[in-house]
Amino acid sequence: MLSESDLKLLDALQTGPRTSWSVLGRTLGVGATTAARRWDALVARGEAWLTAYPGGELVAQMALAFLEIDCAPGEALRVARVLAADPHVATVEYLAGHCDLHVHLVAPTLRAISDYAVHRLATLPGVVSARTVVSPRLFTEGSRWRVRAISPDQREALAAPVTRPSSPLRFGELDHTLILALGEDARISAAALAQRLGVGASTVLRRLDALVSRGAVRLRCEIARPLSPAPVTAMLWLRVPPDKLETTARSLAMLPEVRMCAAISGAANLMLVVWLNTQHDTIPLESSLAAKLPWLEIVDRAVTLRGVKLMGHLLDDAGLAAGRVPLDFWALVKTRECS
Repeated sequence: MLSESDLKLLDALQTGPRTSWSVLGRTLGVGATTAARRWDALVARGEAWLTAYPGGELVAQMALAFLEIDCAPGEALRVARVLAADPHVATVEYLAGHCDLHVHLVAPTLRAISDYAVHRLATLPGVVSARTVVSPRLFTEGSRWRVRAISPDQREALAAPVTRPSSPLRFGELDHTLILALGEDARISAAALAQRLGVGASTVLRRLDALVSRGAVRLRCEIARPLSPAPVTAMLWLRVPPDKLETTARSLAMLPEVRMCAAISGAANLMLVVWLNTQHDTIPLESSLAAKLPWLEIVDRAVTLRGVKLMGHLLDDAGLAAGRVPLDFWALVKTRECS
């Protein structure tokens, strides 16, 4: 486990990822230099990191799918590492469940999802079988999850306002490049971004404010799962009456354990990803869900044995950050065979 002061710093950065060190330090009662130095140490050890990726109305315009992959004996982790190198693959996990690997795939269109499944995945050595489950709606995802180490007053002081869009977002190549740059360094200054992108600082600030305030780009402070207060990842596949899907998903999304809640195609119509203190906590969680939402049926369940990639960051055998693959969901899908 990390120290309480480190957990508070991470919680503060989850709330305000681009908040200045002076404001972060003042809110936490430490100096700006101390806060920055502690953060740099966490990053250097692979224990925490920041990332950025499309969200809100941008990701709603894309296609999201979950790949359930079975591999030949001894091949699962090799296949996982190959897939983790792809820019459309956000997350790769090795499971104890109905499949060996669970992959989060994001692409511009359903046709691109199909191309990936047919031309990339099906030709990959070591893959025995694969199923593609499409998600028509993402109700919540990991940028909402909090360590819960700071007070409500501290959280309020750090939280950035989110605006309700009054008109469609005008998304262009500059925004695309901006999101990729933030994925590399989510705290990069506007001046450095302007120099890197070859545009004026005022233009960068205007586009950055538009993307962040609307939730069109998600900035996430992540903690290595073995060091998290909730180090165990579990997945539940749920069946809910169609007329209760929306309200049920919104209720589930508010639970502190929930990292992701997504509508899916198939026998189950909701998928839930939760972070728990131990694997034994799945039993009381399921009991609580059955009591509060009696119309909900648990169709299947799984536990993550090892994370290989988490929202663009590659993980080593200890679950620490060990590299990064840019999440360029707009890129062309690879269609050649890979070895």
